[in-house]
Amino acid sequence: MKWLLFTFLVLLALILLMVAIGLLLPKAHVATRRASFHQRPEDVWKAITDIDAMPSWREDVKSVQRLPDRNGLPAWIEKNGSDSLPLQTVTCQPPQRLVVRIADPSLPYGGTWTYELASSPVGAVLRITENGEVKNPLFRFLSRFVFGHTAKMETYLKGLAKKFGEPPQVTE
Repeated sequence: MKWLLFTFLVLLALILLMVAIGLLLPKAHVATRRASFHQRPEDVWKAITDIDAMPSWREDVKSVQRLPDRNGLPAWIEKNGSDSLPLQTVTCQPPQRLVVRIADPSLPYGGTWTYELASSPVGAVLRITENGEVKNPLFRFLSRFVFGHTAKMETYLKGLAKKFGEPPQVTE
């Protein structure tokens, strides 16, 4: 019985420590990743803006549900199992710049992804910048030290490379 109590107290202390560290971390963060593709910028643009096709190449998205456009720009919900993430396009300047934001302020996290697409000597370079906010201190700790702020962007860029049949070339 003492071991059970000791284990419980150690786990509680670890959780409290993670929350305390999370409270010391800033809520806002900026993270960037980029990848090069042997594709024309127009082809990369088409892939990143084809919302209905995303489940076919994004392993973290099982399905999408289109919502009515907002301010004339697309809105949708990405689903992965039991999780749903409502998103909306804020800025769309084909084929160079796209800004998408999380459309539910009640979530414990939020922010935008800015996609910047440019020509390169071999095709195109896509840079994604996350301007994020993590409100919950425990999740802030986990996001910073366990998952990493760039994990979703890296998964996205690797999936896009796989869609084009290319090896992923993700950099900072």
